[in-house]
Amino acid sequence: MTATVTITDNPLLIGKGLPPFDAIAPGHVVPAVTQVLAALETELATLEASVQPTWSGLVEPLQQLGERLNWTWSIVGHLMGVKNSPELRSAHETVQPQVVQFWSKLSQSQPLYQAFKALRSSESWDSLESAQKRIVEASLREAELSGVGLEGEKKERFNAIQLELAEITTQFSNHVLDATKAFSLTLTGQDEIDGLPPSLLSLAAQAARSAGEANAEAQNGPWRITLDFPSYGPFMQHSTRRDLREKLYKALISRASSGELNNWPLTDRILALRQEKAALLGFSSYAELSLASKMAPNVEAVEALLEELRLASYDAAVKDLAELQAFAAEKGAQEAEDFKHWDVGFWSERRREEKFAFSAEELRPYFALPQVLDGLFGLVKRLFGVKVTAADGKAPVWNKDVRYFQIDDEPGNTIAYFYLDAYSRPEEKRGGAWMDECIVRAKLVQAETTTTRLPVAYLVCNQTPPVDGKPSLMTFLEVETLFHEFGHGLQHMLTTVDYPGASGINNVEWDAVELPSQFMENWCYDRATLFGMAKHYETGETLPEHYYQKLLAARHYMSGSAMLRQVHFSRVDIELHHRYQSGGSETVADVRNRIAKTTTVLPPLEEDAFLCAFGHIFAGGYAAGYYSYKWAEVLSADAFAAFEEAGLEDESAIASTGKRFRDTVLGLGGSLHPMEVFKTFRGREPSTKALLRHSGLAAA
Repeated sequence: MTATVTITDNPLLIGKGLPPFDAIAPGHVVPAVTQVLAALETELATLEASVQPTWSGLVEPLQQLGERLNWTWSIVGHLMGVKNSPELRSAHETVQPQVVQFWSKLSQSQPLYQAFKALRSSESWDSLESAQKRIVEASLREAELSGVGLEGEKKERFNAIQLELAEITTQFSNHVLDATKAFSLTLTGQDEIDGLPPSLLSLAAQAARSAGEANAEAQNGPWRITLDFPSYGPFMQHSTRRDLREKLYKALISRASSGELNNWPLTDRILALRQEKAALLGFSSYAELSLASKMAPNVEAVEALLEELRLASYDAAVKDLAELQAFAAEKGAQEAEDFKHWDVGFWSERRREEKFAFSAEELRPYFALPQVLDGLFGLVKRLFGVKVTAADGKAPVWNKDVRYFQIDDEPGNTIAYFYLDAYSRPEEKRGGAWMDECIVRAKLVQAETTTTRLPVAYLVCNQTPPVDGKPSLMTFLEVETLFHEFGHGLQHMLTTVDYPGASGINNVEWDAVELPSQFMENWCYDRATLFGMAKHYETGETLPEHYYQKLLAARHYMSGSAMLRQVHFSRVDIELHHRYQSGGSETVADVRNRIAKTTTVLPPLEEDAFLCAFGHIFAGGYAAGYYSYKWAEVLSADAFAAFEEAGLEDESAIASTGKRFRDTVLGLGGSLHPMEVFKTFRGREPSTKALLRHSGLAAA
């Protein structure tokens, strides 16, 4: 029996400040959300009756109203990602419809919409700051895209679609988590672990112990391999057992595609509902609706960029595959004649080891998480003049491994905080890596006293946890992932905008949001940064120079294949949201296979159900927006090129360019259009040259 929660002691009702994660239980969710919504319904009615078309009479009270619900509901959303459980799911499912209905009611409010229109055409408009104007314009657009102009049956249908979409996208996500968790491969014989590195054997033995094999150990097993990336990735790269690689690969690509967790019907339903929603709003496709609030002007512009990148990467990817096959043949491998998807990771790792004389595994001891954090924090001090220090214990956390940090601007002036949840926990945490907002920066005035509310970020990764008394030893890819998420965090934390609606990542067009994150990845290859963090966890020895040279040489290895893969995902996403018709002659899988003909060099297997786990577009914010990674990478590569031009060895030039980047890209948030922000930093519009050069595809 769960104790009944009395409303007075519900930690989800505090409404401000840091979430008391140590006190929150799934049983708090339903009563808290129900109570918040009841109070906000009354407040909304009062605001509608008395609204004034001014900043203080409209935008500020609306902001406060939205933040009250957001504080409670976003904590629930965060816990769904990092501490998922049947009880939490059930609570989320119970109240999600009411939350969606309230947001619909708020965004479709005619009195508020008319007040926004009146504010935009009022005499006071010209006196508003750029951030304020962008917030008003975004609010008008948001209302229009939320169906404020619909009436009668159309409005009812629109709201029903919103409800169903919220429900089935959550279901989609839960299915992927459950299907990932449901599969495991238990290995018992030495022949089954041939080729596997010690780091994976330790992790696999730990996974076996967690699953009840009390005596499992790295040397003697049993070993449990899962679809969680820190387990799956190294297995596919190193296992000499081709039959087991095939088994694991097929398990990954068929996740959530059959039985009770079948996402195929959901993919089709989600696309049909989005298409219907777009039509109700007067758009010819959901892609057009999606782009209405993005930086890219139209679908043609997106497809033109993707085609430019496809042409630059396709031949290189064909060559990559031919070279892998030739290499496997040279080594006498039977599979060279019949090369399959589950051979690619294995042979590309063997060829990398031979071509560049190092393996990804060899580098792990040099990238212990504490050292990598030191290097990352040293870099942000060098670039942006801010100091990051541990603040563990200053905030309640949802898991004992979660860390808390503060960021100070010189001298000793704290400007932001962040949580870091670094390790994979497949039993309760979804895969991937992400940054999310906990608290957004804002200027608050109470009793004539003005204070600045400091931003707090969640940074979540899924890297190899500490095993057998060793710290978390990271692959170079995991290092890049951490830098990527920290880039998102910096835009949230170093913002100088005081209006929450345009502070940090708020009101930044979605296809520009990856600029700071991808920008930060470039620094993993910067000499000073790398040597600042690559220290052997036992001896303290710095990474030998020859490894650095090999990392640089290997940077472009298979980059044609990597780019083509992203182009493939982006093209499938746009096609499904722009041209696909549910119930037509093609299925969702047919569309993917058709696009694959020009965007893959090994066509997908017949049983490939990758779309059933493509949470980015079916359960995340990337619907008709996956191209954003490439769109923003053009911006981020060009931004990094500004530092290269200044001279990466020239500390004063780096600091002054860093200050300019901080003041523009990181500081201005959503207060200006991203193109204006970019031009203010770079002095011109972006070009694809730097991206193709950084990818080693410039000649193409």
